[in-house]
Amino acid sequence: MQYNDNAQLDTSVVEDARSGGGGGLGGVALGGGGLGIVGLIVVVLINVLGGGSGGLPGGIGDLSGVGTGSNVTSVDNAQLSATCKTGKDANRSADCALVADIESVEGYWSQKLPSLGTQYVHSPTRFFRGQTNTGCGAADSGVGPFYCPADRKVYVDLAFFDQLKTQFGATGGPFVNAYVLAHEYGHHVQDLLGIESRVDHTATGAKSDSVRLELQADCYAGAWANHATTVPSANGQPFIQNLTKDDITAALDTAGRIGDDWIQSHLGGGDVDQSRFTHGSSAQRQKWFGTGYSTGDPTRCDTFGTSVLG
Repeated sequence: MQYNDNAQLDTSVVEDARSGGGGGLGGVALGGGGLGIVGLIVVVLINVLGGGSGGLPGGIGDLSGVGTGSNVTSVDNAQLSATCKTGKDANRSADCALVADIESVEGYWSQKLPSLGTQYVHSPTRFFRGQTNTGCGAADSGVGPFYCPADRKVYVDLAFFDQLKTQFGATGGPFVNAYVLAHEYGHHVQDLLGIESRVDHTATGAKSDSVRLELQADCYAGAWANHATTVPSANGQPFIQNLTKDDITAALDTAGRIGDDWIQSHLGGGDVDQSRFTHGSSAQRQKWFGTGYSTGDPTRCDTFGTSVLG
């Protein structure tokens, strides 16, 4: 994956709270699409190891409609603003690459959502370290990347991208990071379309609403990836110059390592229990990202309208 050296970056899409501190942790309510990529790991491990039916210590449960938390974490974008100005910066800096990814994803959905019946609303991504306050409560790094409908923001501790490689054996790389963020913005799109508020966030199982929500977010990420090299920055230059077959393979590899069955079999004692699925199997996650990528059409991502999820 290579960024266009001449693309113009706007760091206002990010809230950099890594030096601000997030206050005391009171427990963040997560679920219904808020768990994103790694939240399933926490949920599956808790379930497999005897922690109940999805509720986690500290109040982690269903995120839909929750509006607790003071959300007063200090934000300082000065360093990002000074160092992330062009695509050339994105090619040398992982932080700047994430800025370009976010702008590209938001740019795509700004263009596409009107044809789906609604207007896109900006959702900033907050970079944090260790812990942060959110509109859904206080969160720490163990929650992983997630989207909070209560304040319509994406949250990520950037150390997660290293964990994908060191703990899960994922290939990693810039496009894997972009896939993670594009998945979270898929949940934001679901929120804007009213999908997130209509589903049953409490149910688990291979064909549950929770699984369908996550697979659709994967498909939305793939649809963006199909168009990634054409989304323009403010000066008309595309953010991303090229994606390679290896980039797509790396994303599919990651999708395979964060499926419920892979997590249960590799980190949960070896037994796979489909009744506790919350995000879908490895094959399903790969299939739906692939569907979005191959078609480039979000209308092909209707995981709620099919009985065959893969």
